[in-house]
Amino acid sequence: MPLSEEEQRLLEQLEQALAAEDPRLASTLRGSKLRARARRIVVLASIGFVAGVALLMTGVIAASTPLGVVGFALMVAGAYFFLTTWRSRDVDGPETNPQATPPRPSHGSGNSSESFMHRMEERWKRRRDSDS
Repeated sequence: MPLSEEEQRLLEQLEQALAAEDPRLASTLRGSKLRARARRIVVLASIGFVAGVALLMTGVIAASTPLGVVGFALMVAGAYFFLTTWRSRDVDGPETNPQATPPRPSHGSGNSSESFMHRMEERWKRRRDSDS
């Protein structure tokens, strides 16, 4: 249910008062610092990945094993930080469209690997039962 004009105006006044009283808290509540940090990590991880590919190729071309190993390690680290940051935080933030992606219902205990294994076991049981 949308807010009335008066409720919207009161909410804006409360937000402005909070921002004036404690700008750091208001920024944290908005999540802008967290999103900015996540974006920065994603960009740096992407640059690290590309630099790792370049170092790996340079190591292969120059027949320098240590350079290739460093390039590969940089690639893996960049990919790791990119993926963990991308998955753990909404980089664009929920502020842009709060109802864009509804939360997925959890299956089982909430651990994705356990629910995956549970689904695979169920499929195996159905196949085994249907073959009998």
